[in-house]
Amino acid sequence: MKNKKYLAGISLNVLLLGVVSFFNDVSSEMIMPILPMFITALGGTGIVVGLIGGLRDSLSSILKVVFGYWSDKTGKRKVFVSSGYIVSAVFKFMLSLSMTWQHVLAFASLERIGKGLRTAPRDAIIADAMPKQRGRGFGIHRLLDTSGAIIGSILVFILFWSLGFDFKTIILVAAVFSLVSLFPLYFVREQKRKKQKITFGLSLRSLPKSLRLFIIVSSIFALANFSYMFFILRAQSLFTGRVSVAVPILLYVLFNIFYATFAVPFGNLSDRIGRKKVLVFGYLLFSLTSIGFALFHSLLAFIVLFALYGMVYATVDGNQRALVSDLSTKQLRATALGTFHTMTGLMALPASLIAGFLWTISQQATFLYGSVVSMLSVALFLAFKKYFK
Repeated sequence: MKNKKYLAGISLNVLLLGVVSFFNDVSSEMIMPILPMFITALGGTGIVVGLIGGLRDSLSSILKVVFGYWSDKTGKRKVFVSSGYIVSAVFKFMLSLSMTWQHVLAFASLERIGKGLRTAPRDAIIADAMPKQRGRGFGIHRLLDTSGAIIGSILVFILFWSLGFDFKTIILVAAVFSLVSLFPLYFVREQKRKKQKITFGLSLRSLPKSLRLFIIVSSIFALANFSYMFFILRAQSLFTGRVSVAVPILLYVLFNIFYATFAVPFGNLSDRIGRKKVLVFGYLLFSLTSIGFALFHSLLAFIVLFALYGMVYATVDGNQRALVSDLSTKQLRATALGTFHTMTGLMALPASLIAGFLWTISQQATFLYGSVVSMLSVALFLAFKKYFK
């Protein structure tokens, strides 16, 4: 063991932020698997599901570049991270009071403001904490984050199936866990950094060409990667009664188990063989998984497909952030991460609205759309690969 800053080669800040994400994801993932079913129970259609899913991602992502830039400009990180988690906790409490799908639209979307506040500054702390092993650092954070997701999705199953809690009560319990996630933040220590004389307009123009090209590629993939809620609803359509809620929750648990299991291995792999190879594999795997959801409609198929869906996120999520960190300068890292999150997040609304529109025509059409657009991102990545070194 080295000094207090590192534990077995892992930065203490990475571990603490991972613990924060663990408890916050226990909270969030108690809500996530039931949210699409909560929306439809309140009268929401496929297009409404797409609107809420897309708006949640887009709203948070629009704010990520703003607060990433503000974090770089002020030289502060922790205040944005803390504020973000507090805002999310408040609106989770509000979400538990929803009476109509319009309430869900408002509160579920506003809850994502917290994610917009915290994500880029938090990722910048992680990137700075393990500069030579960023793939591992983000992989460890994703592991703890997704481990919380596993616990949360198991907990929601227990509350629903064994204790008979309704959707609103489950969301209220989830909000309490969100408050618990705030405590480890006290021990996070950020590096002292000077204020920077930068303007918001440079967030795109001054980024390296290689980073701008990768943001284009990842944005195309984001256009394919519509809301997870359609995967839940696809599984729900196979069942009736209480089982139609319970089985999708268990499949979501499986998704998170595979996500958590493979997050660190794929992060380590990207450190060894390069991010681009791992990311191309992840984009391609999403395309194939989407085809599977379009063509197959059985419990066995969904077990395999939700496992593959988890592997997609393990492959793509942390490694996209690591590659953005690699391609950016230290001075503008939070801005670069914020720009990446914003550009990809902006695609979330049209992606999910298109998916929702296609859902009203055919469930299969939604997943075929995702597969085709994901293949386009693979083609672009390969076309630009010489720039991603």
